Amino acid sequence: MTEHEPRPTADRDQAHKTREDQRQHAVQKDGAQVSTGIDTAGVPDAAIPELVIISGMSGAGRSTAAKCLEDLGWFVVDNLPPALIPTMVELGARSQGNVARIAVVVDVRGRRFFDNLRESLADLEAKHVTRRIVFLESSDDALVRRFESVRRPHPLQGDGRIVDGIAAERELLRELRGDADLVIDTSSLNVHELRAKMDAQFAGEEEPELRATVMSFGFKYGLPVDADLVADMRFLPNPHWVPELRPYTGLNEEVAAYVFNQPGAKEFLDRYAELLRLIAAGYRREGKRYVTIAIGCTGGKHRSVAMSEKLAARLAAEGVETVVVHRDMGRE
Repeated sequence: MTEHEPRPTADRDQAHKTREDQRQHAVQKDGAQVSTGIDTAGVPDAAIPELVIISGMSGAGRSTAAKCLEDLGWFVVDNLPPALIPTMVELGARSQGNVARIAVVVDVRGRRFFDNLRESLADLEAKHVTRRIVFLESSDDALVRRFESVRRPHPLQGDGRIVDGIAAERELLRELRGDADLVIDTSSLNVHELRAKMDAQFAGEEEPELRATVMSFGFKYGLPVDADLVADMRFLPNPHWVPELRPYTGLNEEVAAYVFNQPGAKEFLDRYAELLRLIAAGYRREGKRYVTIAIGCTGGKHRSVAMSEKLAARLAAEGVETVVVHRDMGRE
């Protein structure tokens, strides 16, 4: 039979069946073809790539976070439609180990995209794919300033104002933020500080069981929006009212000694560390890998700084990889 002669009916039927088999894990949804599963048959579990999904508020630093992971050797895909995430994982699984870590930036700008993302996340969980969600957060004021500085509209503002687009996006992403493994508030961070935070979480060759950020802050500057736990040190006398200690911070040995010589300071450290051991065990059982512990005082200069340093040392001694951040130190 020559190449121009038609194939027998049986051959055409078999070819049609093969094409149908190749498409049987896809369905039509909202006019687009959407993957409904990850076909990893015959692929060893070790070959399935690690997955990080980067999302969050527009203007909060998603691109910077993605570039940081790219510099760390991750395979990064920007603005991938959520429905294609399982397909991306499947391609990585079949790369024979060449794509071991995938980071996907998801820009959820509509309800249909959000529904597709939920379906993809459920699919990944059913296939036991290790995935983490990083959510970039920022205050409304900071986002407005960033959009105004580049003279660009918010993607969801339509005919309204920038704040209208921010409010719409925040409401749309509320559920995803609640599911996030790591929330990073970039309101007061520059590009380099955001990269440092991403490096601290992802640069290690081996993934620790739990990573903690201990953050001192001042209540007069507002609560950290990305805090999982908050403790108040204002029950201790304030070194600010001791003239010889006022110019220094909680990093100073004399200030720290003053703080921990106060009634209740050492007891708080011991009991709070014990409480954190209990909480950490629960976080591990639930698969939560990151925790931000905020320690506050009035100005974030003395008591909270001293307590944060001691608490971080306790956590590190117990095998928890710990980063210390003094958010408001130096603002006065």
